[in-house]
Amino acid sequence: MIDALVVVLLVATGALAVYGVVLTVRNRPPDRFAKLAVGVVVALLALQAVIAAFQVFTGTQLPETSTFLIYLVVSVCVLPIALQWATAESSRWGGAVIAAAAIATGVAVLRLQGLWVPLA
Repeated sequence: MIDALVVVLLVATGALAVYGVVLTVRNRPPDRFAKLAVGVVVALLALQAVIAAFQVFTGTQLPETSTFLIYLVVSVCVLPIALQWATAESSRWGGAVIAAAAIATGVAVLRLQGLWVPLA
C-alpha cells in the first residue's frame, strides 16, 4: 500500500464527514458538491484497492490476507451505498448519513493500514 495515499484518504474522508455534518446543521439535503466529493473519495478508494489487491495477488504475503481483502472491498462499497441512502432520504439527515459513512470508511482505511504487514 502507498502511505501517501492513505494520508490523502484519511484527510478526504475527514473533510467529507465535516461537510456532511455542515449539511445536517444547515438543514439541507446532500447537494451536487456532496455527490461529487463522494465520487472523488470512492475513486481514490478504488485506486487503493486496485494497487493493494495487485500487490497481494502477485506475491505479497500478509498474516491476515482474507481479512485485509474483506476490508478492502468494504471500504470501496460503504460510501456509494450511503450516498444512495442519503439522496433517497432527501432530508436534513442525508448529510448525517454521509458523515457517518465517511467516518466508517476512514476507520476502515486505518484498519487496512494496520493489517498491511507483509511477511518476510
